[in-house]
Amino acid sequence: MSHIFISPHPDDAALSCGGLIAHLRELGQNVIIISVFSGHGDLNRMSPYQRQALGFGGKAIWPSTQAFDSGSVATDVAVPGETASELAPWQAEPARLGATQQEADASAKEFWQRASWYRKADISGGGGLPHAKDVDTVGGQGTHTPGNTAVAAAAGEAMAQRKVEDEYYALFSEAAVVFLDLPDAVFRGYEGDEQLLGSVRPGDAAPITLLAQEITRLEPQHVYFPLGIGSHVDHQLARKVGAALLAEPRKWEMPGPDWASKISFYEDFPYAWWNEFNPSAGLPAEYRAELPADISLTPEIADISNVIETKIQGIKLYASQVPHLFGSDQKMADAVRGHGARVALAAGKSGSAERYWSAVRRG
Repeated sequence: MSHIFISPHPDDAALSCGGLIAHLRELGQNVIIISVFSGHGDLNRMSPYQRQALGFGGKAIWPSTQAFDSGSVATDVAVPGETASELAPWQAEPARLGATQQEADASAKEFWQRASWYRKADISGGGGLPHAKDVDTVGGQGTHTPGNTAVAAAAGEAMAQRKVEDEYYALFSEAAVVFLDLPDAVFRGYEGDEQLLGSVRPGDAAPITLLAQEITRLEPQHVYFPLGIGSHVDHQLARKVGAALLAEPRKWEMPGPDWASKISFYEDFPYAWWNEFNPSAGLPAEYRAELPADISLTPEIADISNVIETKIQGIKLYASQVPHLFGSDQKMADAVRGHGARVALAAGKSGSAERYWSAVRRG
């Protein structure tokens, strides 16, 4: 029997539920994180937005660069012609570029192996750099000359890095993590924050069958779904799975679980912090619209005062995301403490808290 946290992306469980996870492990409870949209699509057919976003809209910047561009080298003598026999002294024959490119890219990857992305040293040239500037539009990250192969490699490396960070967090929190590797929304065609944080597109179905099978296989004691604050489409789809389970009739073979006693919805952080989410007048209708008519949601407060620093340390493990979401570790820690204090105060308590909305079947 386990407590299962449905994390739309790597890091969502740590960001929103890190305090409760720490408490459960202190009590000796089993914790499993299911990371749902942890995969990518066709890395060679990405739009510019998909190349950068990787799950957080315009807030994430994944540079697409090449370390060297031969087009930026200006000629100081006239080049007689275009044939291989008449190439300038610094130019290679086209037939030899492939082997040189392979070696250059391997060296570039080795140099940047400690980063969450690497630069492909595209020696074939991309049209040259204006005025031969050896600077980057993002400080300290090299010349900014996009190349499709470099971008695809950066995206693949970034998604892999996020999964590694999830594994580090699982090790840190003594939990287990399961990756479903469904493609992130940006790889399903959503572009810009207006789309990512808007309505789910027709035909973009929630992974109800797959996720329900995985949850049932793990024989959960309790399952925690995102409430969908902030309206990220992947969070909305994960919430739909929770609502679908609550709508299932009780199965008497085995017997089947009454999901109403096993499902809660967590408040998505940092969206709840950014949006100053305040349910004091009741939970907004948008978060209850998909629920069965006989299900209501009741708030429950988890006091995380004595584990909030543990939560902060866990979030720091997502080193590829913290700078893009918060700007720095310190700003992240301030936001976690501020949000925890705000939730506790709204519940009439001191210290820090996380709020969960538990499903209750009426009648």
